[in-house]
Amino acid sequence: MRRVLILGATGSIGQQALDVVQRNDELTVVGLSAGTKWEQLVELARQHGVSRIALADEYAAAKASESWTGGDVLSGPDGLIRLIAETECDIVLNALVGSAGLGPTIAALGEGIDLALANKESLVVGGDLVTQLAEGTGAQLLPVDSEHSALFQLVAGERPGTVDKLVLTASGGPFRGRSKSDLAAVTVEQALDHPTWKMGGKITIDSATLMNKGLEVIEAHHLFGFDYDAIDVIVHPQSIIHSLIQLNDGSTLAHLGYPDMRVPISYALNHPSREDVPLRPLDLAELGSLTFEQPDRDAFPCLRIAEAAGRAGGSAPCVMNAANEVAVEAFLRGEIPFNGIPALIERTLETVAAPPIGHFFQLAELDEEARVKARELLAEIPV
Repeated sequence: MRRVLILGATGSIGQQALDVVQRNDELTVVGLSAGTKWEQLVELARQHGVSRIALADEYAAAKASESWTGGDVLSGPDGLIRLIAETECDIVLNALVGSAGLGPTIAALGEGIDLALANKESLVVGGDLVTQLAEGTGAQLLPVDSEHSALFQLVAGERPGTVDKLVLTASGGPFRGRSKSDLAAVTVEQALDHPTWKMGGKITIDSATLMNKGLEVIEAHHLFGFDYDAIDVIVHPQSIIHSLIQLNDGSTLAHLGYPDMRVPISYALNHPSREDVPLRPLDLAELGSLTFEQPDRDAFPCLRIAEAAGRAGGSAPCVMNAANEVAVEAFLRGEIPFNGIPALIERTLETVAAPPIGHFFQLAELDEEARVKARELLAEIPV
């Protein structure tokens, strides 16, 4: 029996992970966390027989403690760390959103616990420090993003030195094919209407700007150790091919399947086994055709900005990520336009120094500095 701890249990990934666990007699949930949704988290704890939960929001944790006597309720960022360190588990699924996921990633890997990682910001911000920590403790780092799960499976079957390039696919989001000027007046509602995936607000906006794909390029660099010149992005609207690898003999291998996050979640939680997932087999004749196009880095500069930050290395991705989180929050509140998101990120990168990083504490300080500066710069973004 593999004991699973799920961080972000009330979100899309967390909910699908619970479905995967319920269908597998070899998996059991031993801990759950959420941000503010205490009522939903308590109900999930009751359903799954969990006796330890954590809520990042202290007020929500207090409300959960008042209404639930079935176990321990931990609170705040420290509560998440305690949940990981004090709960006997075999694997942690980190499905938190944003840089808030870095601390729990460090905690899990530091304890030598295998990590199913759906929080791409852990690697974007933490970079080499995270991968070095995993290597030092022997914990497995198992990607949950559909693209990185696909690459993980494809690369594993090849000898070192035979993979020339990694190719990440992107749906293109709700605004594929639009020009930069077309995007000037898009609304929050339009940006949240993703054509393929049902996700939370932050990730959905990142997909609309293609920042999500830029973050995934940086994540792939750290997960697989490939130079940025050997990592490419191609737009594939049908979202059937999740990633590809190009080999030294001129051949290309692809990972295909209908878009369903339970597949990469199941692969990570059951690795190295492959268990049943209730998904119908791929019918290529029914699909008829698969199409591809180059991403438009002029209309969607966030992809270009992220790639440049990755190449710059050091703490540049940390600054970029902090500015992006501030920009997305501002857009969702109606404070800046859609095109103001990349504008704010670029201005923050121009203003905040990005020194080399030698310790996780430096990342936390720089993250806060970048957020403060980004909020100051909001006033300079034309509405």
